[in-house]
Amino acid sequence: MSQPLSFNRRKALGILGAGSAGALLAACSPSQQADQGNSGGNSTGGSGDKVTISFRLWDDQVQKAYQKAFTEFTKQNPDIEVKTNLVPWANYWTQLPVDVGSGAIDDLFWTNSSNFQQYADAGKISDVNSLLGSIDDAWVKPVVDQYTYKDKLWGIPQIADANGIFYNKSIISDVDPKIISRIGKLKWRPGAGSGDNLLSTLKMLTVDKNGKAATDAGFDGKNIKTYGYNAAYDLQAIYFPFIGSNGGRWQQGNGSNKFVFGSDPKTVQAFEYIVDLINKYHVAPSAADTNDNGDFSLNQFLQGHMAIFQSGTYNLANISDGAKFDWAIARNPAGTAGSFGVASGVVVAASAATKNTDAVKKLLRFLGSADGNKFIGESGSALPAVSTAQSSWVDFWKAKNIDVQAFVDAANGDTIPAPLGTGGSASSDAYDPILKEIFLGRTPVKSGLAQAEAKANAAIGH
Repeated sequence: MSQPLSFNRRKALGILGAGSAGALLAACSPSQQADQGNSGGNSTGGSGDKVTISFRLWDDQVQKAYQKAFTEFTKQNPDIEVKTNLVPWANYWTQLPVDVGSGAIDDLFWTNSSNFQQYADAGKISDVNSLLGSIDDAWVKPVVDQYTYKDKLWGIPQIADANGIFYNKSIISDVDPKIISRIGKLKWRPGAGSGDNLLSTLKMLTVDKNGKAATDAGFDGKNIKTYGYNAAYDLQAIYFPFIGSNGGRWQQGNGSNKFVFGSDPKTVQAFEYIVDLINKYHVAPSAADTNDNGDFSLNQFLQGHMAIFQSGTYNLANISDGAKFDWAIARNPAGTAGSFGVASGVVVAASAATKNTDAVKKLLRFLGSADGNKFIGESGSALPAVSTAQSSWVDFWKAKNIDVQAFVDAANGDTIPAPLGTGGSASSDAYDPILKEIFLGRTPVKSGLAQAEAKANAAIGH
């Protein structure tokens, strides 16, 4: 069965890329070189006067938007043609290091936050400051911060992912219409302490197969008909926003990629709260259902069996296409530090090996402008990372009677940094099994996080 569109988008904007640093400087084999197609960065038109530059990405929907953008760009610059090179996500992070290392890479290519540092350190990409001389204030700041390394920006922001909650207005109104006004003001506190209204709301919205709510005596937490929420082992949608909203940290920061999630008390509190929603209060699906099935909660929401689904822009198309009930979008629940999302965006990086520098500069300026970035928004495929182009995306969804302003506000609001420079998949391979056991309730949160932190740091040499 094919994956829904947002599965690929989630991967695209998600933060756990599997790039291999060890393959970075490896040369292409002859067969790989023969298969490069248009991925070389030095091609020219047949006349010798027209320069052709290539652009690599992994998303077919955004590719369609880029093709329209590049048509407009060529109208403005008749001597430059741009060709897209679509490399599917499944192959992207294995092929990219090989091609970057050999120099057989496109002039421009998409990258994510887990992988760009290795190319910057190896001198394989050019920083924006050197290419264009300045950074545009219209570029979404969390994305700029995400790709700023050694005081330089290493790509032009293109897409800004954003977090929020989708909620089933029909389910909530049937329980208590007054809850609707509370949804955009939900708050959580460690241990469900003073000021917390998230847990009480979720209890009211969670109903077992006998019709009893989680607030009722005799509630059967093992047989749920309607879940209140989708608490789960989900970095981008769930636990990173909770960590950020409690003032916690995943990594040490300030240039260090050392993990601190097991030793930061505020991060531990965030995990404890989420795991309790699942295993103590039973207002969210069991981790046995969600640990290895990223679409379980989405499907529950679409089938009308979940009241609140915390996710992001990457699932907007799925919900728009699949939901047969009245729904809306609101901000994430706020912790002691406020409502947080994840700074998760995509940038286009410029290969240092390009021989078409002048053309590349012109295209980068175009893509970093509202005129160039708006094509992504007009397609509805993703939220533009140029703030002055975001109205195009808002208008696309407004035409479908969907108010997405909560996502726009989140993209430009408080965010926790995405994992940065974590050695590709090595670190996640180390902590993943332990975190899954924590969410299953078989490993205590505090000791499990400490163990996971130690293993993750060892995997990246700390």
